[in-house]
Amino acid sequence: MKDRVNIDIGAKEQQLDWAVIDWESVKRKVRNLRQRIYRATKANQWNKVRSLMKLMLRSYSNLLLSVRRITQENQGKNTPGIDGYIATNLIERVELTKEMLEHKLWKAQPTRRVYILKANGKKRPLGIPTVKNRIAQSIVKNALEPSWEARFENHSYGFALVETAKMPWSNATID
Repeated sequence: MKDRVNIDIGAKEQQLDWAVIDWESVKRKVRNLRQRIYRATKANQWNKVRSLMKLMLRSYSNLLLSVRRITQENQGKNTPGIDGYIATNLIERVELTKEMLEHKLWKAQPTRRVYILKANGKKRPLGIPTVKNRIAQSIVKNALEPSWEARFENHSYGFALVETAKMPWSNATID
């Protein structure tokens, strides 16, 4: 079956002008796919969940949204990794998007090691991934998060909410 859109999964060649991208449409496509993954997980349709996750990993809209989040919206957008690269203008973002089409998500590059001072005067290590690795993490996060949200929704704070039940390990009751 042919894909009916000209810049998404199955498109032969993406013509990209960063300034004219319809971001509402891109967000809607990603949100719709995330909702489908969530509903399939709730219904225990694991083959469908797997297929939808693979679709999300290959989605051009997911790639565009991930590049935008990492290079424009996130607080660390001006923090380079070990390669020293950041995408600050439209042309660099377009080039980064084209490079990410060929990028293998499982081939991570080394992180830049920085030491941050703690309150007690000691230093703790912090690894800063490259921009490409951050984008890859965002792509994978969009595919995995809806499924895990569906499975752990009731336990989102680490415990199940039980009304007026006595916990066997304590003398306290939850009201």
